[in-house]
Amino acid sequence: MREDRLSVGRSTAGGSPPARVARRILIARALRDFGDGFVAVLLPVYLTSLGHTAFEVGVIATTALLGSAVLTLLIGAVGTRYDLRTLLLAASLLMTASGIGYAVADEFWLLAVVALVGTINPSAGSANVFVPLEHTLLSLEVAPRARTRAFAHYSFVGALAAACGSLAAAAPEWLATLGVDTAVSFKLMFVAYATLGLFSAVVYRGIPRQPSERAGSSRAPLAASRSIVLKLAALFSIDAFAGGFVVQSLLALWLFERFDLSLAAASAIFFWMGLFAAFSFPAAAWLGSRIGLVNTMVFTHIPASVCLILAAFAPTLELTVALLIVRAMLGQMDVPARSSYVMAVVSEAERPAAASATAVPRSLAAAASPAIAGFLFAAGLQIWPLLICGGLKIAYDLMLFAAFRRLRPPEERVEA
Repeated sequence: MREDRLSVGRSTAGGSPPARVARRILIARALRDFGDGFVAVLLPVYLTSLGHTAFEVGVIATTALLGSAVLTLLIGAVGTRYDLRTLLLAASLLMTASGIGYAVADEFWLLAVVALVGTINPSAGSANVFVPLEHTLLSLEVAPRARTRAFAHYSFVGALAAACGSLAAAAPEWLATLGVDTAVSFKLMFVAYATLGLFSAVVYRGIPRQPSERAGSSRAPLAASRSIVLKLAALFSIDAFAGGFVVQSLLALWLFERFDLSLAAASAIFFWMGLFAAFSFPAAAWLGSRIGLVNTMVFTHIPASVCLILAAFAPTLELTVALLIVRAMLGQMDVPARSSYVMAVVSEAERPAAASATAVPRSLAAAASPAIAGFLFAAGLQIWPLLICGGLKIAYDLMLFAAFRRLRPPEERVEA
């Protein structure tokens, strides 16, 4: 019996195989992250083309992440009343509205409102309302031994799609060669983002509703695991606050200002960063099964932070890009390990609450730092966001290792 296969899990409503549900989650993730990939690169260029300053770009990024945190908090509050498919459908329609909002708004305050209530992701990652919903659903559909591999596959698909999306960020320059006005081409990209939201909704519609008995049993508040989850949430918040200094939109802005890159060159750089990050996720699952999830998180994350600090002082574009690619390859290996670890150390009934409790503080913490980074950029202190990010992340890794190196997931304890 192959218990660790992805298709081995709990049956869903209507007899839908778990692998089919997981496949729909992966397709929707790919669509969403493809849009996030080109939006994250285009966002600083688009906003500056409208006459907004680097500080205002940081404020928009902060507002977007703050809005994601509020939405995730609302999902946690009302999640017991609705099944996961309904919430994912609503989030997809909000994604569509977000793209349209950015396409039609030019004034700063209107853009800030759209950022606050929408799903535009300045980090081209998964700091949005979809993540805790998909994590909860995915963890219900796979067997425990397959969980880390499933999350690695989930992260791999998202990162690969985001990398391809980064390449698509060069589309406005290509459209300009055809005579399309630059401002119009930017707006068309946001319309494309809105369209991806509609496609995601179509995919999510194929996920069956959960029966009421399952929904009720799977949405209990935190109980026995409360102290563990709160401690993890606090530590993850430090990591997220640090990461907010170098969200992808701000990293793109830093590269634009330091090396005067074209949009096509920047999109190619972020493509390769995303591609290497994508292929690190399967490696993370393999490594986690051998040295443990906590060790995987810590011992890959610290070298990535060192690379970011070194990139701040690198004298050439080539060396900077090389360090950023190594950082991308190592710095995302903790993502599937972290997701799997949170789901592993709580009971099944506590998983939705744990996903929300760890996602909301992360989003709130990440929302605080882009505005600070934008201020530092505007003040001419461009390398400081990178240094602060790297230093705080190393501190987070050391604290995580000290606090949780002895709390192992059940599958690691069994193998031990």
